Amino acid sequence: MSAAHPSTSLDSRLFSIGLTGGIGCGKSLVADLFQARGASVIDTDQIAHALTTANGPAMPAIRAEFGAAFIAADGSLNRSTMREHVFTNPTARLALEAILHPMIAAQTRLAAQDARGAYLIFVVPLLVESGKWRDRVNRILVVDCSENLQRERVMRRNHLTEKQVTDIMQAQATRAARQAMADDIITNESDLGVLESQVEELHNLYLTLSMKK
Repeated sequence: MSAAHPSTSLDSRLFSIGLTGGIGCGKSLVADLFQARGASVIDTDQIAHALTTANGPAMPAIRAEFGAAFIAADGSLNRSTMREHVFTNPTARLALEAILHPMIAAQTRLAAQDARGAYLIFVVPLLVESGKWRDRVNRILVVDCSENLQRERVMRRNHLTEKQVTDIMQAQATRAARQAMADDIITNESDLGVLESQVEELHNLYLTLSMKK
């Protein structure tokens, strides 16, 4: 339910990075570490979530398209019900994307225009799948870990079965496809100190490149 790509060009004032990775690889943690070092971070999943909270801008259209069964008691999107529905129904997924993607794109552009950090990071779970981000950012950063570790993390975090997690992973771009598109790769398989050292190294690189933009 996250944005595949904005429909028009993004703000070009700042040096920009598209950050992606498979489920459970640690995209949000890595984004937080960059943000702590002065980067502006725009997370398309967070934008999608805000659009589908109670009284969110996307909710009237979602209710009209899918019905009350997909609306939680508080008026927000029933995420688990919708996730199961669109996962097995491509037509429903396209209908949901037709509602959400233009709104996410608009919010992404506005946030990019307002960004004031040293450089700009777009967190995009479907970056590789969309095929559009290569021309919209200066570099692509992939957060990577083994598929077994992905499964373990998501099963523990989301209380899903191994099959459920595997099904989600199979619906995403492959690990090899993400690695092939990457300009930079952060491996998130060890402790926080190792992760932070990788972030620090790339942060310094991005600062240098941003001054040449």
